[in-house]
Amino acid sequence: MQLTNQEAERLIRDGIEALRQGRATDAKERFGRVTQTGRANGQIWLLLATACRAQNDLAGEEAALDHLLAQDPRLLRGHIMKADCRARAGDERAALSFYESALLIAAGQQVPSDLVPELRRAEQWVTQLKARAEEQRESALISHGIPPEGRSPRFQKSLDIISGQKRIFVQEPTGYYFPELPQIQFYDRANFDWVPAIDGATDAIRDELKRHLAEGTESFRPYLRHDSSRPRLDENELLDSREWSALFLCENGQPFEGEIARFPRTWEALQEAPLPRISNSPTIMFSLLRGGARIAPHTGTHNARLICHLPLIVPPGCGFRVGSDVREWEEGKLLIFDDTIEHEAWNDSSEDRVVLIFDIWRPELSEQERREVSAFFRGPALD
Repeated sequence: MQLTNQEAERLIRDGIEALRQGRATDAKERFGRVTQTGRANGQIWLLLATACRAQNDLAGEEAALDHLLAQDPRLLRGHIMKADCRARAGDERAALSFYESALLIAAGQQVPSDLVPELRRAEQWVTQLKARAEEQRESALISHGIPPEGRSPRFQKSLDIISGQKRIFVQEPTGYYFPELPQIQFYDRANFDWVPAIDGATDAIRDELKRHLAEGTESFRPYLRHDSSRPRLDENELLDSREWSALFLCENGQPFEGEIARFPRTWEALQEAPLPRISNSPTIMFSLLRGGARIAPHTGTHNARLICHLPLIVPPGCGFRVGSDVREWEEGKLLIFDDTIEHEAWNDSSEDRVVLIFDIWRPELSEQERREVSAFFRGPALD
């Protein structure tokens, strides 16, 4: 749809006037015509979202907000409105994420006076949603046979931390924290009796990988992908980029039988490791980092596990840092590290780097603690 600048400006003026007069349908139609040109900026998408909200068009409002936040990921009003949409849709977890991100953004700027009441409302929502989530967690754990009086002290501290009653120090997972675990950046391979078996399978694993790569890398997908149901607060240049891509045999506990069939020796070898078979683990993937690419410093989601790297294809100029410890990958020599400690990776060569990545249980967790963590991640018991 083609519009001259003058026509677009007139539609915007008319739409704003229609909103002021309470004619939401007319306003939505005019703003919609402008967005259909493909030239709408964030302000136009915000106006369209406002008109849709006045019409009680939840789907239209949220679609407009997704466009808005794609253009301006840190727009405070957009985060609050998106949170409201998710709350009205009954998605309390996503609503909590966006209300919390709104408060985080507001902490670093001068907030317009008309948004102050909205921020107070967001704070109330966060308090209510966290309390409700805590009640649901307690109910779920009890349903799995883990009442408060039967919990290990460290597991109970983990619940105190996730509810905000205690703080995290040193390790910095983005989701779940299990307390009183040692602060170790790289673990000593000699302490794991299954490591030699996986090291010894390197040639077979690499052969399977090279046969697959000979057909191309189309089956690898960007490791970081934008999810419109969650807030985007960073400007990571690798988001939706194939510069850092992955081929999954298992993702967040979900095995992909087709890929497993293509890598039978790989899958067989990893069964020697203590894989945490819970709702969001294990993840087993080939991670490909293009030449010249760099993975920015970040931390993992939870520290009840460790991450393993089996380097398979490592050109010169590749490096890896966990905390203050910088190492080079050595093909066929497994690395075991705590990914809740800040880490980063780089490939300064002109060739692709590929490592096999999988997660394992932290060796310090007792069998009881592993059962408790598994129950926590499973959520409510099914009838």
